Order: sequence, then structure tokens, then C-alpha cells
Amino acid sequence: MSASPPLFVVLAAGKGTRMKSSEPKVLHKIAGQSMLAHVLATVSDVQGDVAVVVGPGMEAVATEARRVTPPAQVFVQATQQGTADAVLAARPALAGHSGDVVVLYADTPLIRPETVARLRAALDAGAHIAVLGFRAKDPTGYGRLLTDPKGTLSAIREEKDASEAERRIDLCNSGVMAFRVPDVAKLLGQIGNANAKGEFYLTDAIEIGVRSGLRAGVVECSEDEVLGVNARDQLAEAEAIWQKRARAQFMASGVTMIAPETVWLSFDTQIAPDVVIEPHVIFGVGVTIEEGVRILGFSHFEGAVIGKDARVGPFSRFRPGARIGADAHVGNFVEVKNTTLGPGAKANHLAYLGDGVIGAKANVGAGTVFCNYDGYAKHKTEIGEGAFIGSNSSLVAPVTIGAGAYVGSGSVITRDVTPGALALERSSQEERPGWAEKFRTLMLRRKATK
Repeated sequence: MSASPPLFVVLAAGKGTRMKSSEPKVLHKIAGQSMLAHVLATVSDVQGDVAVVVGPGMEAVATEARRVTPPAQVFVQATQQGTADAVLAARPALAGHSGDVVVLYADTPLIRPETVARLRAALDAGAHIAVLGFRAKDPTGYGRLLTDPKGTLSAIREEKDASEAERRIDLCNSGVMAFRVPDVAKLLGQIGNANAKGEFYLTDAIEIGVRSGLRAGVVECSEDEVLGVNARDQLAEAEAIWQKRARAQFMASGVTMIAPETVWLSFDTQIAPDVVIEPHVIFGVGVTIEEGVRILGFSHFEGAVIGKDARVGPFSRFRPGARIGADAHVGNFVEVKNTTLGPGAKANHLAYLGDGVIGAKANVGAGTVFCNYDGYAKHKTEIGEGAFIGSNSSLVAPVTIGAGAYVGSGSVITRDVTPGALALERSSQEERPGWAEKFRTLMLRRKATK
């Protein structure tokens, strides 16, 4: 490897008109993270500099680049006259750099860190320019990589400028390149725009470099890895590829997925070994699952932590701030938001638990509601260890239920309950013997007279 750190130039200036969106193309998300952030994450482990090239008016893209990689330099491609023009928009970064230069694309989010490493390794092996290529099932629309019998790259030909023979080549250009030349800007400055689109193609750097004595090589990867996203169907395709990869990695690490194709993960999902996940489970951003958890089907989580050996679902929903303790049980149609359940606590049926703390081994009955919102502010419900909340209870926050206390079914609790006490709040049951038969007789008479 070069002794100097590399410079990664990430091209993110594309308008993405085929997305038909008011949002810049590279900010569309895969697994809960923007495509730009995926590419920046790919190079995050490498000690190097990052330059992101955006289009005019793309302040949101610049902001995302600085959020994900705070040291990133951002440059604007004012004229947008092709890929070489885009790289030269980062000329100030190129001018002050002496190591490798790697060009990546923010709309190609699936490239792996190890592939970037292989690209740079080709420079160590003697290439001055290394191009990432792939064998296309259908090469239509791609630039072709022209190689000699030894595999040395001589040129890249865009399809509109290719001959019939060149169009039959299936080795295609991904656009990703690495350079180890003294002055990349000088090399790119020699590129002209005498082509079908009148643009300055980065790909022309190969032919110009080879003519001047530089050696160019090809590193191959799978077609999926360099899928470019330009439209919504390609965004869905990239999502499916990412999900399949992530599921495989988790299963290889000891996670059981009964129907993996129905499990959807986020870029930051953490799942420990010996977790069992039933079908149709969605992990939003910010979820951590500890060892031994069993997740039943049709559950949805975001911003949640589920502790060791807990059992959750089916049809459980955890929103941000949900913290489920070890051995806790949260069952069907229970929603948890910004609430901590202590070890061994249970809420097995049909409850809303918002903005609260539930102590260890407490039991929350079916139909319980934490009435946490007064129309202006959220308030907290606290349930002590070992407390029992009867079914169909409403706990009007702020309120505290003491340790070991009981709340009778159907109660509306508006005041604190002392530890060990029984709290009841409901009208006394009234019974009128014979009333039902009299009522039916009256109703039948009225019906008969109509």
C-alpha cells in the first residue's frame, strides 16, 4: 500500500430525475441509511481523506456528508459536464494530496470495503490506474473494458461510442477507479469531450494514461455489488440485495431466522447469537437484541433494546426508548414507547405502555393503558417491583404504583398507590332481578304496534 493515506472522491452531484422525487437521489435510503452514508461508511475504516462532490443547490447532500464524515471536504460541480469534470471539481483536494485517489459514486451503495481494498492492492501490484469491472448478464448501456490477452486494460469505451465488436464484450465498467499517479488533476485535464454526449468522461483517463506509459488494470467484482441506483425499482433491488447480505451475516453468526426472506433489518441492527426470529419481523433503526431472545412473528421494533432471554411478540411494537429487561415477556398487540420493563416483568396482551418504568417481575394485565399525554406534555408512569395491574386498567400519569401493590381490573388510577396496597376505582355493580324479561316484553309490544 502507498505510504500516504488515500483520498476518496465521492461523486454525489447527480440530479436523479428518474427518481421523480423532491429529495436528492443519494439521500434516498437503503436499510434506514442514505445511499451516500452507505458509501461513506465503506471507506470509514480506512485512514484517509474524503471529498464529496455535490451539485448546485444540494445543501442537504453536503449536510449529510458532513454529518456522516465530519472531516469531509465538500465541493460543488457547477457545470456538471461529465464524470471527469465532477472529479476535477475537487481540484483543491487533489492539489494538496500525494497518495492514492479512489473515485466512488454515492448512488452505488453496495460496494464492500474489501473490494475497495482489492482495488488499491492492484496499485501495489504495479498498476497506475485500477478499474473495478464486472461481468454483466446484459451489458447494454454499460461502458466496456477493453483488455489485451494478458488482461491489461487499454481503454474504456462508452456504449454510444463503441463498435459492434466492442459492444459484444461483457466485461463492463462500474465507474469506480483508483489512481496512483503523481498528478491526477493533470491527467484528467487532458480529457476532451469529443464524444456522443459532449461530456468529459473519466473513463478516457485510461486511454490517455496508457498512451503516456501508465499501466492500467482491472479488478472484478459481482454485478450486484456495483448496482447503480437511478430509479425507484433499482432502489428496491439494492434494498433486497443489502437485506439478503445482512440476513446471511447474522445467520452465520448464530442467529436463527425461520423465514429469513421475511425479516427486514436496518444498517445498525445488532443481534446477538442464539436469538430466534420468527417470520415477518421488522427492525427499524437503533435496535439491539441480546442473547437468547425469542421474537415471535409480525413484530416491529425501532430504537429499542431487548434483554437476554426475553420473549416478545407476536404483533409487538416497540418504539424509540423501549427497554425490555432480561427474561421479560411482552406479548401480542402490546405497544411499548420510552418505557423500561425490568427483569422478568410481563405484559402479555393488548396494552399501551408509554413513558414509564415497570419494575422487575411486575405483571401488566390485558387492556392496560398508560395515559401519558394531556394534550400538551408527556408524563411518567412508574410501577414498582412485583406489582400487579389488573386487566382494563387506565393509569393516568404522572402516577406511581408501589412495589407489590395490586390495581383492580377496570380501574382508572389517578393517584399514587402505596406499596402493598390494593387500589380500586370503579362504580359498584347494581343488579335488578327480573329487569331483563320486563324490558324484552316492553320492546316486543312497541315493535308490534308499529
